[in-house]
Amino acid sequence: MTVMDLVAGDPREIVLTLAVDDQAALEDANRFEAHLSLGSGLDPTWLDEFSRAVRAATGGDAPKDFLDAREELPDAPTERVVERVDPEWVAAVAAVPDRLVASVAADWIERMAAEGDEVGSDEKEELLHLATGLVAFARTARDAETDVVLAWSL
Repeated sequence: MTVMDLVAGDPREIVLTLAVDDQAALEDANRFEAHLSLGSGLDPTWLDEFSRAVRAATGGDAPKDFLDAREELPDAPTERVVERVDPEWVAAVAAVPDRLVASVAADWIERMAAEGDEVGSDEKEELLHLATGLVAFARTARDAETDVVLAWSL
């Protein structure tokens, strides 16, 4: 089961929190600017499709695929993979206008279906909520001018 979290803040603090497996501390607004749990059922490649849906909706060439927007933080003392997310990816997602979020989510769902990842009707609402959450998270991180870290495990 995949577990994925995006956390905005000081990467050293994030890694320390992950190392002691203090999941609840990721929600502490006094420690981290923002936290977004991507849940346990999300396939990491789905964020590439999200990036492509953003590009299609905005007519731009950003953000790049999520796979290309990550760089592993070496020697993180945790069983989770810990990666820094490119600030340009964060900025491009933050720049998605509110009026386009629903169309990004709809296109995201279609792209996942085209890749063979069928999305049930109950999951469609969750993905709209997640798309909204990704944009809000990115805006918070961008405005705070802080690092974003993805922590995940299979």
